[in-house]
Amino acid sequence: MGSILCFISDEFADFEITLAFHKIRNVAQKDVLTAGYGHEAVVSESGLCYKPHLTVKEALALNGVEGLIIPGGPIRDQKQELTELILKLDREEKMLAAVCNGPQYLGRAGILDRRKFTTSCSVESVGKLGVPDPFPRDNYVDRRTVRDGHVMTAKGRAFVDFSFAVFDYLDIYQGNRAERDQLWKDIMDR
Repeated sequence: MGSILCFISDEFADFEITLAFHKIRNVAQKDVLTAGYGHEAVVSESGLCYKPHLTVKEALALNGVEGLIIPGGPIRDQKQELTELILKLDREEKMLAAVCNGPQYLGRAGILDRRKFTTSCSVESVGKLGVPDPFPRDNYVDRRTVRDGHVMTAKGRAFVDFSFAVFDYLDIYQGNRAERDQLWKDIMDR
């Protein structure tokens, strides 16, 4: 059984990933591990307190990681260890999935330089913050969800669609391919 990591930091949008992790853990029977920059608890957008299972540095040493999910949250600085984890998983062609503002981390790691993506973060909102834009805007696609190989991104309002993209990638609902394929087509045509 493989593990799926979730990067968490203060004010992350926990509601964007709970459906995905519920099915990953209970249907796919995969280990779910949260990784933060430290071991101290973080408080999500909804005000709930989450204590990471491990640090991002510790996650770098794990074997059997099948992917990383990054929820949305504020535009933040990125530490080198998160970039290293993203690049490692990309080299191994493991799932990299990010929703809302979460793709900022993939952008800073250079993953989106060669992939189509979407995000809820507009050029205007980054401009108001006065920080460098983490996104290569030439590769931006104005869709609810975008999958380019093993990389999946979604707008924040499409967190249910995002969950289904993750289910599809991980083949959680094996044996019902026709229904899954139609569902995925319907999501992508929105």
